[in-house]
Amino acid sequence: MNAHLQLAAGSLAPAARGFLSPTGAEIVFVLVGLAVLGAALVSVTTKQLVHAALWLVVALGGLAIEFLLLTAEFIAWVQVLIYLGSVVVLVLFGLMLTRAPIGRSPDADSGNRWVALGVAVAAAATLVTLVVDAFRTSWIDLGAGGGSTEVTGQYLFRHWVLPFEALSVLLLAALVGAIVLSRTKGERPAKPRPGKLRVGKPVGNAKPVGSTKPVGTANPVGDSTVRTVPTPPQES
Repeated sequence: MNAHLQLAAGSLAPAARGFLSPTGAEIVFVLVGLAVLGAALVSVTTKQLVHAALWLVVALGGLAIEFLLLTAEFIAWVQVLIYLGSVVVLVLFGLMLTRAPIGRSPDADSGNRWVALGVAVAAAATLVTLVVDAFRTSWIDLGAGGGSTEVTGQYLFRHWVLPFEALSVLLLAALVGAIVLSRTKGERPAKPRPGKLRVGKPVGNAKPVGSTKPVGTANPVGDSTVRTVPTPPQES
């Protein structure tokens, strides 16, 4: 009897899912993940700072979509509000206020980019291998969470209000610093000292001041040196 009950329960149990039978949400998750990966690669490899910031917006927005697909709505909206609404906007303001170059920036070209690429690929391969190996044969059935957004908000603003305000002051200080650095002070022309006269170097093969060249002779082309005429002797 028990054997028949176990057989019936086994027939009614849902079939185990595998990697070769994904659902629609899993397919969308993988596609959005590929888009996030591509945007992140372009963000760190482009030599245009403004384009890097915009591709960072795409990558962080894709992460918010990933959290929505994982039914973590609160974390998704926090991702949008904090990263897209604060950090990226602050980066764009910093680029605009400091008058960063819009085109290709020579500062973004590093000689160690191939070493950095190798380290990044090795770290990513290690993390992917560990995650795939850990969840290859086991599925975690996540239950309903015990908390809520109301509890999280109360805990945040009761116990962590001081670090929260300190972070806002830090962001404000960064914005003010960007404004101060972007201000260009007008250069005032240097006033010559009394009793002294600045004499520039002659241009090309020009003769120095005091040449006895007669009046009426044209200067050669390109000769911009001022020439003087010798003073005739005064009659006594």
